Amino acid sequence: MRASGTFKVSDFTPTPVPSPAIETALPVGVATMEKQYEGEVAGRSATLFTAAFEQSTGTGTYVAMESFEGTLHGQTGAFNFAHSATTLGEGREHEFFVIVPASGTDALAGITGTGGITVDTDGTHRIWFDYDLGQ
Repeated sequence: MRASGTFKVSDFTPTPVPSPAIETALPVGVATMEKQYEGEVAGRSATLFTAAFEQSTGTGTYVAMESFEGTLHGQTGAFNFAHSATTLGEGREHEFFVIVPASGTDALAGITGTGGITVDTDGTHRIWFDYDLGQ
């Protein structure tokens, strides 16, 4: 089953990079984020976000682990999902997106699957989950 929605980042808080830090050509950053979701995907998430990224060129790669609570098609619960992508100034490539097995609670217990994220030219962030509840 597919559930789609949009999201906005409501909080982005940079945190210190754990030691030992190693200097590379792209700076590594760590942050926590909170997102708000609307649509068939409705709720919020808390995110651990790590990236090696050059803001001026839009080049880099990020890795994120999110804990989502809310609803998919009206089914309420919580679960984790992980995602990663690389950007070379425009677009996304080498994307990875997975719902963490055995992480679902309540009506979303048993959830498995994949998904994706796109960003429209106007900056709208879209997300979808292709999921199965295994029930």
